[in-house]
Amino acid sequence: MMKIALYGLWHVHAPSYYKTAAQYGKVVGVYEPNPDFRNAFCEKYGVPAFASPEDLLNSDADAVIVCTSSDTHADVMVSIANAGKDIFTEKVLSLTEADCLRVAEAVKKNNVRFVISYPWMFRGGIRTVKAIADSGELGSLNYFRFRNCHDGSTGGWLPRHFFDAKECGGGAMIDLGAHGMYLADWFFGEPKTYASTFTLSYPIEKNSDGVEDNAVTVMGYENGAIALNETGFVSTGCPETLEVGGTKGYVVWKRGEAVRKTTLATEKKAVEVETLPELPSPLDAFLQGQTPIGCGIDDAIRLTRMMEGAYRNIVK
Repeated sequence: MMKIALYGLWHVHAPSYYKTAAQYGKVVGVYEPNPDFRNAFCEKYGVPAFASPEDLLNSDADAVIVCTSSDTHADVMVSIANAGKDIFTEKVLSLTEADCLRVAEAVKKNNVRFVISYPWMFRGGIRTVKAIADSGELGSLNYFRFRNCHDGSTGGWLPRHFFDAKECGGGAMIDLGAHGMYLADWFFGEPKTYASTFTLSYPIEKNSDGVEDNAVTVMGYENGAIALNETGFVSTGCPETLEVGGTKGYVVWKRGEAVRKTTLATEKKAVEVETLPELPSPLDAFLQGQTPIGCGIDDAIRLTRMMEGAYRNIVK
């Protein structure tokens, strides 16, 4: 049975990650630098608390789930790798490519397993769109659009620290927008150009740093293709949407709807496509001793490079 430790409770996914880990193995303990937060969590879930990072690193845990703030990821993961423990992390890997490379060096030097959380790649509707795109039925691909938004700001449920520019490295784009970035990379690879429009459309007391809550990044590629990544914390009832187009057709998926394609092969008529089954999430796969394709250290580095490109090229 795998022994797992949880490092940090900063991320909103930490409770669900703990519950998933407890289903697959034994959670040997939790470390969180805020002792009140740590003790409350451990009391609620009946799991031991580590008093220090050293206690966690010296424990008998085989693997560590990292849920610290993004700005601390690099130092935390280097220490975990140097302790010889496998790593599962929330996205993004780190805020700069330079820090990502430090993590990569430690991961490879210590030969530990590394998985980053890219869950959308394993969901049935997204997999179906990718299969159609890969089949050639759409012709030469030239258009990608992913929209993924929620009401974390307008609904008031997103924690204050998710608006902390230092801890997060930004706002909606570097958090929720990460999903659109790694999907764009999966379909089209890394872009040549970036142009971002980031706005603060719903000022709230929590967002005293003024990070973006409504965001779009447009990316251009060597072959002339264009990718749009749309995200935000201010949308209600907006279904996640993926569109991919090419010279011979178009395919679209929206949450709650069937995948539909309109191609030369369908005589330009929109037809529903049978949805592929979901695969185990990256966390499920990690906890079963697997390293899912597309969620490795090099994939994680590319996501940070893309985020750096998006934030360097904000159109004022």
